Amino acid sequence: MITAPQLRAARALLGIDQRRLAELSGLSVPTIQRMEASGAMIRGNVDSLMKLISALEDAGIELIGEGATSQTGGRGVRLKAEFNFARTSGSSGVESRFGGRGGA
Repeated sequence: MITAPQLRAARALLGIDQRRLAELSGLSVPTIQRMEASGAMIRGNVDSLMKLISALEDAGIELIGEGATSQTGGRGVRLKAEFNFARTSGSSGVESRFGGRGGA
C-alpha cells in the first residue's frame, strides 16, 4: 500500500503537480487531492489505487514498504536507477527545473 506522505514525497521527487499526476494516472485532480489529504494509508477503490501506483512506478518511483531493508526502517520512496525525467515532463516544466539533464 501507499501512504499520503509517500504520495506527496513521490510527486516532489518527480517534480510534478497534482494535475500532472492526475494525467499520468488517469484519475481526476480531486481524487489525487483526496488521496493526499488522507490521514495515513490512502483510502480509495482498488482500481484507483492500482492506477496511482502504476503511474508512479512507470514514472520512475519505487515505493518502500514498512519494514523493507533500510538503515532505519519505515516507509519511503526513491527514484529508480533507470529514472528518466522525460517520462514525467509535459506541461510540468520538469526538464527546465533540473537543467534538462535528468537530475541534479
